[in-house]
Amino acid sequence: MRRSVLLAASFVCLFTMALPARGQGEPASSSKNALSTWLRSAYTSRKNDLIKSAENVPEEIYGLRPGSQREVRTYGQIIGHLANFNYLWCSQARQEKNPGQGKDFEKLATRAELTQALKDAFNYCDPVYATLTDAAGLTVISVTQENGKQTQVPRMSLLILNLTHNNEHYGNLVTYMRIKSIVPPSSQPR
Repeated sequence: MRRSVLLAASFVCLFTMALPARGQGEPASSSKNALSTWLRSAYTSRKNDLIKSAENVPEEIYGLRPGSQREVRTYGQIIGHLANFNYLWCSQARQEKNPGQGKDFEKLATRAELTQALKDAFNYCDPVYATLTDAAGLTVISVTQENGKQTQVPRMSLLILNLTHNNEHYGNLVTYMRIKSIVPPSSQPR
């Protein structure tokens, strides 16, 4: 996780440094929260695609595991994995105890349970993204890593990491859907 958080933090820093140059000639208010506005939009778009991916795929696809390797997650396990990590990173960004801690949503058995877990995790994350400003996102907070050590990161780095993780696994789900000739939500007509 440390490498991922550092990568996300680097992205925040680079993007933030580019904001003043990009904003030249524009009213100050138009770029005041450019990063948080972009992040909120990207999060919402991917969230909607993931919820549709959970809701609109038949139950029998949830057990699909490409190939025979047991270490490759099933479609359903990916949905559960996304719920686990949305809770983790949003609780860290909120500086709260993880409400999903001690639960492993990857072990849920049905489409209904997994879809609800994913929706609940997104409902938990929504206020973090909805109220985010660039200034609040750049606030440095303390986060406990998997090894128990504390690290200091900008709040927004956790949310960018969460978005990146959601994107990564949406790509996995797209592959599973395409294997079964299902058109993914992001490719469906608008």
